Amino acid sequence: MAGIVSAYDPARDAGWIAEIDGTPVGSVFCMHKDDTTAQLRMLMVEPSARGLGLGGRLVEECLRHARESGYKRIMLWTRDCLVSARRIYQAAGFALESEEKAVENGVEVVEQVWARDL
Repeated sequence: MAGIVSAYDPARDAGWIAEIDGTPVGSVFCMHKDDTTAQLRMLMVEPSARGLGLGGRLVEECLRHARESGYKRIMLWTRDCLVSARRIYQAAGFALESEEKAVENGVEVVEQVWARDL
């Protein structure tokens, strides 16, 4: 989260928090990657709110903001084990661009970059 706060540019970046009855249950951020590329970051939906379509709605809001801000492309970083999130990204038109194996805390993971044109 510190990376989002330190890189935040109010002229180009935005974030959304989904609530149910005043309780935060999800979030997403649209951040600048470069002058033509936005980055979708930190899509999260609480387990109690999954299956309600909030993840897709948050991603759509991020895409809307990126288009209205003049970005030509949007990308995101994820891991292959986050199957539900990948389904949301695929439904929103993202395609896998690259993946590579990495190790985090002694555990092998597969990091992925997904992207789409706007």
